[in-house]
Amino acid sequence: MLALTALLIVGLAIGFFILSRAKAISASQGVLANLHSRPSYHGTYVMLWVMIVGLALLLALILGWNAYLHAKFIADIRAALPDARDIEIDLVLSDAIAIATGLVSSKNDPLREATAASFARADALRVWATIAISLGGAFVAGVVNMRRISADWRARNRSETIIRSILWASAAVAVLTTLGIVLSLIFETFNFFASIGWRVDKFLFGTRWSPLSGVHDGLMDMDKVGAVPLFAGTLMITGIAMLVAVPIGLFAAIYLSDFASPKVRAWAKPMLEILAGIPTVVYGFFAAITVAPFIRTSGEAFGLSVASESALAAGIVMGIMIIPFISSLSDDVINAVPQSLRDGSYGLGATKAETVRQVVLPAALPGIVSAVLLGVSRAIGETMIVVMAAGQGANLTANPLEAVTTVTVQIVMLITGDTEASTAAGPAFTLAFTLFCITLALNILALRFVRKYREKYD
Repeated sequence: MLALTALLIVGLAIGFFILSRAKAISASQGVLANLHSRPSYHGTYVMLWVMIVGLALLLALILGWNAYLHAKFIADIRAALPDARDIEIDLVLSDAIAIATGLVSSKNDPLREATAASFARADALRVWATIAISLGGAFVAGVVNMRRISADWRARNRSETIIRSILWASAAVAVLTTLGIVLSLIFETFNFFASIGWRVDKFLFGTRWSPLSGVHDGLMDMDKVGAVPLFAGTLMITGIAMLVAVPIGLFAAIYLSDFASPKVRAWAKPMLEILAGIPTVVYGFFAAITVAPFIRTSGEAFGLSVASESALAAGIVMGIMIIPFISSLSDDVINAVPQSLRDGSYGLGATKAETVRQVVLPAALPGIVSAVLLGVSRAIGETMIVVMAAGQGANLTANPLEAVTTVTVQIVMLITGDTEASTAAGPAFTLAFTLFCITLALNILALRFVRKYREKYD
């Protein structure tokens, strides 16, 4: 119903656009040169106000009513159950909402039934009031702004100001979201280190990772928060993946851009990029069912001890997954190298292979580095393949045939486990913040590298 309301607001805005444009044409008395702004600007100005007012009211009412209803029914349930804990009160409310919406609840009793009936009535009132107020506000905004239309009304300036404000707000939302994420990571990391006595060295250089097993009275054992096995596993799997993805992806890009015929390129490039659309869970299933048993069988044939879950299996499949990212981006970068550089090399007697090696690749190096960096970021953030093919145990080893785990897997395990969220949030957010710092440092180094060599070849 609320989604339909948003569509009705958009339709109302389009209707006011048409009416406002017609009124502007009428105000020109048949000579559009009499208008300060073209009729479409008058329509755009009114349409923007209708959409802004209507959608803002809709969003504010949705959030406000939900917060009010939640607080009201929590208070009512608390009055009926004064000795109940917060989690029990939340359970009663969730059951009542399930009953009111026709879903299955964990328990039925008179309190839940009464709360469900009250919630159903209040929710119905909320929906219809939200629809009426949102549409009414949008209609009033349209009528008020239509009255401003005249021959000398600066509709173009006003509408462009509104559009610039919307663009600025969109950019601000992106920046503030990033800032909020970083601040939340810093805050939780601060709390975590405060809980272990500011022993940062234990986290950064410790070799045992089992933070939740060492919790006593809310305090963690400092000897069980060493993140070295996690970062070692992450780097090992990422390194294996890049050893697979970079050569294959780069060679494929070179072939498609400089050696393949147009007919071959027309079908080979889309087929290669299909790999990017395969879900990661499919790659994980392929790694666990096909690649890992093959590696184990092959290793045993040579007398090697290979774990059923290994970093090698996860790294190989992850590298296959990253190939299209590196190949597609490198292909675009290589094709962007000016043809004049190639023609100059050919004019000096160089072969196509020599031109690619000595002219094209150096000129495209900054873009290739960016593609590789994107592949590294993709590998570091991958979770599903590691869970299914590399294991979940924090094992500090340099042997790729053994089971290891990564930072992202441990974050998922901490957040989704049975442990209380306040206890697990500390190590999870600290791992995330450390990983954020590492990837940020990689980005800065790559950016400096790209800038240095881009100046050389521009």
